[in-house]
Amino acid sequence: TIELGGQNLLRLAPHLVVRRGISRTFQNVELCPRMTVLQNVMVGLHSQHTSPLYFLGAGLGLPGIRRSERAARETAREAIRYVGLAGLEDRPVAGLSFGTLKAVELARALAPRPRLLLLDEPAGGLNHDEVDGLIDLIGGIHRDLGLSVLVVEHHMNLVMRVSDRVVCLDFGRKIADGTPRQVQDDPAVIEAYLGAQEQDGAA
Repeated sequence: TIELGGQNLLRLAPHLVVRRGISRTFQNVELCPRMTVLQNVMVGLHSQHTSPLYFLGAGLGLPGIRRSERAARETAREAIRYVGLAGLEDRPVAGLSFGTLKAVELARALAPRPRLLLLDEPAGGLNHDEVDGLIDLIGGIHRDLGLSVLVVEHHMNLVMRVSDRVVCLDFGRKIADGTPRQVQDDPAVIEAYLGAQEQDGAA
């Protein structure tokens, strides 16, 4: 089972999981290339505007719906500013650098103001400076927004610098669970990731 707040999430449809306060990014960037940065980030707010009455009201141009859309647009702009992309709101995402695309995806995940943020290989494909910026950003998300952040990542520098708790897997089996220092010094982790020969100094 996978539970949040005592509720089994495996029994819920994906859109209901989102409404429970979970957002995620993807290992491979999943954006709409013909849409602008702002439009892509606003997609993250779709779960707040999915009732039939909302779409009916949008089609009729009702004032309440227009106010709701303006609020969603400003929420998306706030998320864009937070990840450092102010000024790019109206740029199509096609042609932007990979690091910028990763930031757009992160802004989209932050826009609905989740309780839990899931990051799947966020450092993948980033250069050294971009990884350093990502480390600062993840730390700020946890500190400033009060979010719980679950990171799946192979970049050890990022893992050790942003984590309060680390769970280490070896072919799907948990071999260590503790603080970054505890996991880093765990013999099973050293053997799994460095090899027993290296551990003994006989590389």
